[in-house]
This record gives sequence, C-alpha cells and structure tokens, in this order.
Amino acid sequence: MKMFRLLKLMIVSLFITLMIPTTSNAMGNNNIVTVPVHDSTADAALAAKIVQRVYEIQAMDKSNLSSSEKKALRKELTQMKSQADGLNSKVYLSVGAIIIIILLLILILR
Repeated sequence: MKMFRLLKLMIVSLFITLMIPTTSNAMGNNNIVTVPVHDSTADAALAAKIVQRVYEIQAMDKSNLSSSEKKALRKELTQMKSQADGLNSKVYLSVGAIIIIILLLILILR
C-alpha cells in the first residue's frame, strides 16, 4: 500500500512540475549581457574582459573597415564566444532522467 501511495505522489508531483511555466531569453532582452557568477576570480576577470571587448566592438563604426578587418573581428568574436562557453560549464538533467534516477533509488533503497 505504501508503494501505491508513493507512486501516486510521484505522478502528482510530476504533473505539477510539468505544468509550471518556464521562461526563456529568446523573447526580447537581446541587449542584456549577463556575466555568470563563478567561484574563481580569474574566471570572473576573464568574463569581464570578454564583455568589455564585446561592448567595444559593438560601439565601433564598422562601415570604415575593410572586409579583412571585419573578418578578423568576426573571428575574434567567435573565439571569445567559445571561451565564454567554456567558463559556463553546467550539467543538465532531463525530466526523464530525474524520474529514472528516483525510481532506481526507490528500488535500491527499498
């Protein structure tokens, strides 16, 4: 009987979790640049330098630049993007993976 109540509780909690609305940065706020908080001061300093350089590139008048200079700026921006992606390393778990983990824990700890 306890297992049935636990299963019913898990189903209800999963339903509630899936019904909570999520937000996305895809809808507007394109000009906002956020710097993630890191434990390391070196990572924070590097992120601040990258953000400052991006702002400098955005403020530049690119109409006077030659095509090779524009290509160099694009290459620099892609390198900075890859560096910034490396700073923000996280582990994401899907809902299905969380359910499987919970079910395995229930089976193991029973």
